This record gives sequence, C-alpha cells and structure tokens, in this order.
Amino acid sequence: MNLPNLLTLLRFALIPVYVFIFASGHMITAFFVLVAAGLTDILDGYLARRNNQVTTLGSMLDPLADKTMMITVILSLLITGHIPWSAGAAIFIRDLGMIIGSAFFHFRGKKTVPANWMGKLTTVLYYVAIMFIFFEQSFATTYLWAVIVFSFITSFIYIFLFVGLNKDQQISKAE
Repeated sequence: MNLPNLLTLLRFALIPVYVFIFASGHMITAFFVLVAAGLTDILDGYLARRNNQVTTLGSMLDPLADKTMMITVILSLLITGHIPWSAGAAIFIRDLGMIIGSAFFHFRGKKTVPANWMGKLTTVLYYVAIMFIFFEQSFATTYLWAVIVFSFITSFIYIFLFVGLNKDQQISKAE
C-alpha cells in the first residue's frame, strides 16, 4: 500500500460522503466533494508516476474509483431530474461497456490500452458538464450531450487501439 493507492481509497470513501451531502439538498457542497475526488485522482496519478509507485492494484482500483464516483453522481442527477434519462442511459451503456470489455479482455490475458489524452479530456469534459448541471446553467444538457458524443468517439478510438495492440501481440506469438 502506498500513498497513491491510499488516495484512490480515499476517493472510494468520498462516494458515501457525496451521497449524504447531495441527499441532504446541499448541491454546491456535494459538487465540491466531487471536485475533491477529482483532485485526488489527479494527485494519485501524478505521485504514482513521479515516485515510480505505479502498481497493479492501483491500475485496477483507480479507474474503478473514477467510474464508481461518476456513476454515483449520474444516478443522483437522474433520480432528482437534473439530467434526462436518455443521457443517463447513454452514459451508463458506454461506461458499462468499457468496464465489462476491459475486465473480459484483461482476464483473457489481452493487453489493455492505457488511458490517453482523449480519455483524460473526456473525464475533464464530464466534470465541466456536471459543474454546469450543478450550477443550473441553461445550456448544461446540450453540453452534456456533446460530451456524451465525444465519449463514444473516444471509446471507438480505444477499441481501434485495443484491436491493433492485440493484433501485434498475436503476430508476435505466431512468429
């Protein structure tokens, strides 16, 4: 266990804090809990790379913490009517597909594509969309849909990269 992994675990611990604060009707405070979780995500990745503390556990837990927090936030916004069900469904379909696909291929010994700048940009854009929703901006839903479309584009790019990465792996094994 190292500091980056502890920060990832802190992100998991912030999920029930977010839920409690959001359910208590304190939207802005809940948003700042979400921001704190996002900052721990940035910090744990930075520290892991800088201190050469990247671990298999951290590589598995980090995206799980991100997805779990984001799913919690989207569910809270869906239940309270802040975003349309169709947007929530699109987000869940994409994220669930990414999680199931990654797990399926990981346990089959396939190489997975590490996060790249497009995936990181997608995360930032989702945070901005959620900020617009929390602060009740009139264009928030339109912006959210633009981010959803972008997230599907990044998913297709990941799939393309994954196929290419594993095609090279199969060619190497055949030689």
